[in-house]
Amino acid sequence: MSENPCLWLAIDRLQIGADNFAIRVVKAPFLGGHVLYDCNWSEALTQNWVHWQQMFKSRGLPHVPFVHHVTQSAATFPPNPNSSAGEQLPYTSRLMQTLGINLWQWLFTGVIQNCLAQSRGFASGKNQPLRLRLEIRDPDLIPLPWEIMQEQAGTPAISLAPQILFSRTTSDVESLKLSTSDLALNVLLVLGKDIDSNSGLTAKLKLQKEATALSGILQSQSDLGLPSYISPNLVPCRVEPLLQPSRAELLNALNTKKYNVLFYAGHGTTAPDGGLLYLSPDATINGTELAQALVSCQVKLAVLNACWGAQPDEERQKAIPRSSLAEVLIHHGVPAVLGMRDSIADEEALSFIQTFAQALRERMPIDQAVAIARQQLLTLYKFNQPAWTLPVLYMHPEFDGELVKNPTRQEEKPETNRITEIPTVLPIKPITNTNRIPDACLRSTDGTNTVWAVRQGRIRLGRVRNDTNDVVISNEQWVSQEHAEIIYREYGPESLYYLRDFSRFGTFIWSERGWQKINNQEVPLPSGTKLKFGSTQGQTLEFITYDYPTTESG
Repeated sequence: MSENPCLWLAIDRLQIGADNFAIRVVKAPFLGGHVLYDCNWSEALTQNWVHWQQMFKSRGLPHVPFVHHVTQSAATFPPNPNSSAGEQLPYTSRLMQTLGINLWQWLFTGVIQNCLAQSRGFASGKNQPLRLRLEIRDPDLIPLPWEIMQEQAGTPAISLAPQILFSRTTSDVESLKLSTSDLALNVLLVLGKDIDSNSGLTAKLKLQKEATALSGILQSQSDLGLPSYISPNLVPCRVEPLLQPSRAELLNALNTKKYNVLFYAGHGTTAPDGGLLYLSPDATINGTELAQALVSCQVKLAVLNACWGAQPDEERQKAIPRSSLAEVLIHHGVPAVLGMRDSIADEEALSFIQTFAQALRERMPIDQAVAIARQQLLTLYKFNQPAWTLPVLYMHPEFDGELVKNPTRQEEKPETNRITEIPTVLPIKPITNTNRIPDACLRSTDGTNTVWAVRQGRIRLGRVRNDTNDVVISNEQWVSQEHAEIIYREYGPESLYYLRDFSRFGTFIWSERGWQKINNQEVPLPSGTKLKFGSTQGQTLEFITYDYPTTESG
């Protein structure tokens, strides 16, 4: 399968209580892209975020997680904000556009901006869209509408850009365990308790009518109503409705038949363990319980038409880490989760679901299908309305978004020497003169005197024997299949080796403070550094170069 080039960015607060952050490139489609940039959150950006919430948030007070004081000033707009046609924008459009540009300029700056430009160029050279994944490690930043980011006035938002597939993600996940792609959409449609519904026969009739309508939308052949034999690319879709089930009935349905999509419509609330979904007036299920059931039954996509499914819970006005339902499901290993950042009107949700299901039936990846459905919301309800900003897609970092198998997609051979396809302009450059590479090795410290030579400035390490790994640690379960690599880079006069970790449990480096963990990072690697991979209980290896002085390590 041909995988889209991927740029994965992570945002984290550098110090608790401060407003300075680190933006890190966790994954880039080219060598040398693992860069880091520090920046501060501005008061002007906070002001615009508060005003945006006052205008668009459906309930509650604005969420203000940042340390500086927020004054009661007007939103900060750029001078003469106009539409692409040159006409004056209304206040709501100006607010939407300004916050989107503010977020873009804050995130894509300095070396991060260069990395995005190179990643887009690399994807364009392959004639593929760039898969852009954003990991927000600080929970206070999760409620912001990152989906509305736009480079400048007149350009599409990042979640609508035709050559970018945007989603959120997290590195704090269980490993993905999936069977091969399916041949059809098998949807379990769960209609839970509506907070405004009445009990009794009236409520049951309403749910039955809603289930029939949703089933028809999910199974519709096309916008033209053509039968499936006229549109052969459409995959079959089977929908099984489940009306206000008990928890046991839901779990039994998941275990009895094979579904790849769970669709839930009903009431939901936030809570520290992922929140609650109200299945019926007498039954609820929390995020952790639902996650375990979905992973066990290999459900690949959860669509949650419930309020606050993508919002974290709060305690004393502080966001609780990994507490939104979407994050909990992804953390446990559900490949893709689509939740709502705020409450969404029924007609808006139905418009989105219809277009989204149609795109999935046309074998589009999930992130591409979400972009098309989001565009439909913008077309119907306009840019200055929040409808198109409400869906939030989380995707597991190991998932390529393919829900239904595409028989026309060609397998591609692994690429080699990718770095020669694009210009290198980042500060850290790959090696250009192999004669300058210092001799280096990894050696065991357990008395066996095992030594692995670093050849041509690179050595790779993992748990499985394949064409990639040079060092295989097969007897330690915490080592990822392809765990890390050591690579030599030219960096002006200070050329040296770096350790790149792309594992699930990280790599531990010995320092004066003991074993320090790095995870999905790239760090300099002086000679004499002691390493453990995946756990401090693992074996210790030592990295040695013969041209550099050895550092003291204990």
